[in-house]
Amino acid sequence: MALPVRHSVAGPAIRRTDPSSRKITYMSDLRPETRSVHHPRPVLDQSHPVVTPLYQTASFVFADPDEFAVGMTEPDGAYVYSRLGNPTVRALEDAVARLEGGVAGHATASGMGAVSTVLLGLLGAGDHMIAQSTLYGGTATLLADLTKRFGVSVTYVPENDPDAVRAAVTPATRLLYLETIANPMTQVADLPAMSAAAREHGLLTVVDNTFASPVLCRPLEHGADISLHSTSKYLGGHTDVIGGIAVFADGDVYRRVWAFGQELGATPDPFAAWLVLRGMRTLALRVERSCANAAVLAERLAAHPAVAAVHWPGLPGHPSREIADRVLSGFGGVLGFDLAGGSAAASAFLSKVRLALVAASLGGVETLLSMPTAASHRGMSDEELTRAGIAPGTVRVATGIEHVEDLWADFAQALDALDY
Repeated sequence: MALPVRHSVAGPAIRRTDPSSRKITYMSDLRPETRSVHHPRPVLDQSHPVVTPLYQTASFVFADPDEFAVGMTEPDGAYVYSRLGNPTVRALEDAVARLEGGVAGHATASGMGAVSTVLLGLLGAGDHMIAQSTLYGGTATLLADLTKRFGVSVTYVPENDPDAVRAAVTPATRLLYLETIANPMTQVADLPAMSAAAREHGLLTVVDNTFASPVLCRPLEHGADISLHSTSKYLGGHTDVIGGIAVFADGDVYRRVWAFGQELGATPDPFAAWLVLRGMRTLALRVERSCANAAVLAERLAAHPAVAAVHWPGLPGHPSREIADRVLSGFGGVLGFDLAGGSAAASAFLSKVRLALVAASLGGVETLLSMPTAASHRGMSDEELTRAGIAPGTVRVATGIEHVEDLWADFAQALDALDY
């Protein structure tokens, strides 16, 4: 007996909503702590799901071939293929865009995916850019590669010197690249002054806001054009996902980068986006606790005889303290400290801690330790490390949400065991 043929009946295609084509007013009057909890959710008949659903699908079915064609080329077309757009990924993009005060977000498969998509999408062969001199090691390596492969020249300037930006501008200059809080020495960029100098010359300002998160700083409010995040860090918050995102103040710039992003293919998996959305619901609480823990550890480390210096913008003597007071609403959960015994002491310290974990990344619920010379900045020369202020005995601390007295007890026993 022949089986009946089952015909697929496709209703109206699920459409992407291009945030850059409309002004986002939803929850715009609410504080970041509230926005991080309440994300955009789809309407299902007469109800909404409490949690954004996971659309774990590669493709979407169409009844209208014309609508299919539009969805292949436009960010506000129907969902066609998850490399071009996915409802769960779009929910993440909208949620972070609203946190940052932007018109649109573009999610990627990693933080470096966001950096690469933006820079490659905006720069061409022979262009020039300006960047602050203290950068994440992965970004510094990417810029060196852009110079070698495509002739993109880079001028490095201090993160707090707008006159240096003005002096560095050439007819080929396209953008200024900054980090809200630098890794790992925690210099804070003077975003208002630096962005203003860039704007005077028609430059875009791109800011890596990962270390601050939208809870502590929203660069677009200080004049930046694009704010980047590794969503693996504070936004995801549980050290279980890799992702990135770029948020845009201008819809035309967003569409330009979106078009290149589809060619590059640095697209996040829907499940990764869903994990970040889940983590964001506790973002404000985690950041608050992390900052509080960092404050206690920074003060106590500064008083310990084995420690030569502590780098955290909340300390009175930190060179960025005045800028941090103006730009940040908290001093961050990452700090660096230099051990008097150099690299041998740093290695010994990491081998003696029992509670804190020696691991890459930051922004999770657990406290993580690393040596920048062997981890985040391992690809930099001795000269570049010196210019960045990173010593052989520098240890980076990314605080979690543990009880701070338990953390300090762990740090103290490891420090006391050193030969200083």
